[in-house]
Amino acid sequence: MKKTILIYDDDEDILLLCKTILTKYDFAVETLSKCDNIIADIEHLKPDLILMDLWIPVLGGEKAITLMKENEQTKHIPILIFSANTGIKEISKKLSADGYVEKPFTINTFIETINKSLG
Repeated sequence: MKKTILIYDDDEDILLLCKTILTKYDFAVETLSKCDNIIADIEHLKPDLILMDLWIPVLGGEKAITLMKENEQTKHIPILIFSANTGIKEISKKLSADGYVEKPFTINTFIETINKSLG
């Protein structure tokens, strides 16, 4: 069974690029360009891993990650911060994220980080 990756990013080009890459590597991919209610999204889409842009509209990535990590139903799902923010490593640690993918990224690093996070 394919692993499902949920990507939150407000850049439609990034969403299309990531979906194309991940589909080629046999992942199922869901994309959202805003984050209104991360818990409802997760309950509906049931992702195995989440990529979260920090500057996602409505909640913002940091708030969304915090809500997810505080919820008993969702805190077990690996979440990677997906951003061009220069402080991504420190933000990842502060939020107890499971890792991060820096933009811009190479395909090899992108896939390796995702595979590592999925175990």
